[in-house]
Amino acid sequence: MALTRIYLIRHGATILTAEDRFAGATNVPLSDEGRSQAGHLAQRLNGLPVAAVYASPLDRTMETARILAAPFSLEVNPRDGLREISHGHWEQMTRAEVGQQFPTEVAAWDEDPYTFAPTGGESGLAVTARALPALLDIVRHHEGESVVVVSHKATIRLLLSSLLGFDPRRYRDNLDQNPAALNVVDFKDLVRARLMLFNDTSHYSEDTLIKPDTPKAGLSSWWAK
Repeated sequence: MALTRIYLIRHGATILTAEDRFAGATNVPLSDEGRSQAGHLAQRLNGLPVAAVYASPLDRTMETARILAAPFSLEVNPRDGLREISHGHWEQMTRAEVGQQFPTEVAAWDEDPYTFAPTGGESGLAVTARALPALLDIVRHHEGESVVVVSHKATIRLLLSSLLGFDPRRYRDNLDQNPAALNVVDFKDLVRARLMLFNDTSHYSEDTLIKPDTPKAGLSSWWAK
């Protein structure tokens, strides 16, 4: 199999991102900041040999993908398997609110987010079971090409955990994804992937957007210890 390169990208920022709310299944558009982030990334990718653009069907990922696809005059192909993890009855609540109302669930989630799911939500295992086949199908159909794939924070971390052989129970402890972050994954074949770039935000504008910083929220509570 000829080398296939995947530009695996998280969507830009949303209003709920700034409020640190659970919004996996919630359909929310990009904020102005998120559109600016995606625009800077589009400039960075412009000129690369991108053959196709795929995205989760949610508004924030589709909008990001359309901004990235514009310089290449490409249409965006939605793929349902690339959706974000659903947090069930935690959706649209802040992390503090969830911790206060559902402490038992939060404790179980912190212990093993790969097999545990909040009421009405998805486990990390369930997300991997739909997202990994979707990504590998894209790789299969674009052998020897470069492709943009726009997805979500948890989904990308779970995909990378699976592709690189990390313990998926630790995906929230060990991996982060900033808004509009760029990851580059090369595939020699469908079972051999190499991470070339991770969570890169060097396209952020120094004048108008926050610079990459040590995560203060959005990861597991292990980081706050």
